[in-house]
Amino acid sequence: MSATVSATLPGSVTAGSRLRGVLRAIIVGLRQMIVGYCLVMVAVFLLGGLTVQFIGGGINHSMWDYGTQSPKYFSAAIGITLTPALFNLLIAHGVTRRMFAVASSIVLVGAAASIAVFWVIVYQVEHVIYAASGLTQTLANPHLFTRTSQVGLIFTEFFLLIISHEVAGWLVGIGFYRFGFWKGLALLPLGLLPAIAAELLLVAQWLAQALANTGYHRPPLAVAVPGVVAVSALGLYFGYLLIRPMGLKPAKG
Repeated sequence: MSATVSATLPGSVTAGSRLRGVLRAIIVGLRQMIVGYCLVMVAVFLLGGLTVQFIGGGINHSMWDYGTQSPKYFSAAIGITLTPALFNLLIAHGVTRRMFAVASSIVLVGAAASIAVFWVIVYQVEHVIYAASGLTQTLANPHLFTRTSQVGLIFTEFFLLIISHEVAGWLVGIGFYRFGFWKGLALLPLGLLPAIAAELLLVAQWLAQALANTGYHRPPLAVAVPGVVAVSALGLYFGYLLIRPMGLKPAKG
């Protein structure tokens, strides 16, 4: 093992320090995208709240709850973008495919946790504002939580939905990059499995009512939560396996 590390890393650079450097590079590459999303969300819903209050003469629902789809789809975009945007650059600078895959997995988990924390915070800020103004913070969508004071359930719901959509996006991005457009398109249903599994296991937000109308109900959280974690972890592992033999140039056709 030591011989392998010394052969692949120059001088006194260790595998741990190289991994930290790769993590920093990926975070820097994605930072503007993530921070920009948070700023846009704050601006949009602040403006939306003021507009609704001005036109409708009052607010009786949580404004933030109308935007719960955005972190999932934004996170899917992060996953799709990650490999096409950074793989070639980092590999060309001496980063191994294995390290890129491991670092990408760590960044996706960290980004999911960070965005989930952001949504926890904005719900709490909104709760304080609504309470001080005598407004009702009614939730427009079904959730794992029923009150915005249930911080643990808020974080769990958003983290699991975000990481599953990130992983789905990552697999889709890798599929198109490695296999080209037509094969990537054919593999699209497989790439989307983590996101589909999370939606069916958690049954939260906009899709919940449609599923309830079919007679389908959420399994117990003791099954649903570990199920989403397992599916997402498997997705990260398959992404790792797909990246290991991947060529530098995107496949054509």
